[in-house]
Amino acid sequence: MSNSVIAPPFTQESAEQKVLLAENGWNSRDPQKVSLAYSPDSEWRNRSEFIKGREEIVAFLTRKWSREREYRLIKELWAYDGRRIAVRFAYECQDVSGDWYRSYGNENWEFDDEGLMRRRIASINDLRISESERKFFWPLGPRPADHPGLSALGL
Repeated sequence: MSNSVIAPPFTQESAEQKVLLAENGWNSRDPQKVSLAYSPDSEWRNRSEFIKGREEIVAFLTRKWSREREYRLIKELWAYDGRRIAVRFAYECQDVSGDWYRSYGNENWEFDDEGLMRRRIASINDLRISESERKFFWPLGPRPADHPGLSALGL
């Protein structure tokens, strides 16, 4: 998920590209690959967890994706300015008991001069759903270009 080519200051187009790269990276469910989009000293707040640096990012994502099976994520640009981007997102996953969830959230991102994310602040809410309520249907991995985004899905 090396997206250091896209660096601040952001335009509408470059911010949208950055969001899509992040979505594709997270949908890979490869913690090591995903961590490379963040600065070595990146700081996160994810729900009530505070994470610092790539090593902790890899550990966090490894734990996350061991619990969240069938993980599929959609991100959407909300706003951008200079070196910051705000996104809204939703993901669906199945827990180890077989229950389905849709998690909704917002993230605030701040980037360094090379385009690596140095700060990520995430607020997330979980909603238990039935399998029939799922909306994210594509093979594991990046969302296909023809699959609707959050707005088109009414989320």
